[in-house]
Amino acid sequence: MRRILHLSDLHYGKADANLEAPLLRAVAKLRPDLVVISGDFTQRARRRQFRQAADFLSRIEAPVLSVPGNHDTPIDNLFRRFITPFHRYKRHINKVLEPCVEDAEMQVVGVNTVNRFSWQRGRFSGRTVRRVCNAFAGRAGKLKVVVVHHPLEHGPTVEKRLMRGASAALSALSDCRADVVLSGHLHTASAAPFTAAPGLLFVQAGTGLSTRLREATNNFNVLDVEGGRVSVTTWGAQGAEFEPGDSATYARRAAGWERVAGEAEVSARPRMASA
Repeated sequence: MRRILHLSDLHYGKADANLEAPLLRAVAKLRPDLVVISGDFTQRARRRQFRQAADFLSRIEAPVLSVPGNHDTPIDNLFRRFITPFHRYKRHINKVLEPCVEDAEMQVVGVNTVNRFSWQRGRFSGRTVRRVCNAFAGRAGKLKVVVVHHPLEHGPTVEKRLMRGASAALSALSDCRADVVLSGHLHTASAAPFTAAPGLLFVQAGTGLSTRLREATNNFNVLDVEGGRVSVTTWGAQGAEFEPGDSATYARRAAGWERVAGEAEVSARPRMASA
């Protein structure tokens, strides 16, 4: 069994300081094998905001895999944005923009979808697709996870433009047998197979700490993976703590991922410390 805790869009500079300690307590209680953060650590890529984000990361005991978001590059300094857009991210968060984590049961590949020439709209290049698919080659039997900031598919109510290359990337990732895509950017949480690629499970995290809410509460996702099934639970801020909310289990079938009736709330349970 593997547990992935999926955070996104912390937005230091617009973060709710009262939620930081409860979020860290929840992460510690859930004891994930990996914490994934899919971008937007900061609001305006200021040094102080990155220092705050780095301090938050230093208090997570589990391994962390992160990718940058569009807010992690300067919006009001065009020279820095075009010439050294990720300098502060690399200094404070991670020198590697597209990290990978692999163990006996899963492989997780990060993708930097930030487009320095377009503030909101990301980019997923053909070269990046080939890199990800090459990384997954020969990994049959492992859960193969892709982490991006910008979603590869938008619902009908989303007003933001879909990132460049999204449709081609989605098709190629499905062809090379990726299993799950984790993303952020929209500040809304959801989990379901992609409409255009039902063989890929689309897991979207809301915002962990930002005061710029598009949902009722700040939240994050927990993915529990076991025996070819993935259970996804959204944990939301309730008063002074984060508590489990909506949960669903998905099983891979011949036609793609399918929701399994009657098997929710699997990942709502904290892990017990081993003896």
